[in-house]
Amino acid sequence: MTEHGFDLPPKAPPEVIAQRNALAEEACHALAQAGIPVRRGGLGGESEGKPGAEVHVDPLAIGGVLVEWNTEAELTTAAVNLLEGGVDPFALPYAIRHYETIQACMRDALLGILASAGFHVEEADQHTYGSAVHVKGFQP
Repeated sequence: MTEHGFDLPPKAPPEVIAQRNALAEEACHALAQAGIPVRRGGLGGESEGKPGAEVHVDPLAIGGVLVEWNTEAELTTAAVNLLEGGVDPFALPYAIRHYETIQACMRDALLGILASAGFHVEEADQHTYGSAVHVKGFQP
């Protein structure tokens, strides 16, 4: 237990994190070869949150390598602001519908591109990772 009285999920050992980092680099390379704007997330720097594919390593034992699509800040902000204000789920505003369509299309494109490049990929757990792609392995 932690000092706050609840258990935190275990982190992956250093050798697993090193393997995930290598896999993340391979995924970045494959996406860049396809012409997709891509960067490593979680490493700091001013490129975080910029549009394009963001590849990051989840350090939890059950985590892995994840690829998420970021839209331009204007669309992301519009969708978030609408959601924060409350919306009818049966009559979503255009900005939210458009944002969700982009996320679904780009997830499918990333799945296809990475699979074609030799990666074992699947949709990540939506509850935990939203519309991210889970990169599980690579075999060229």
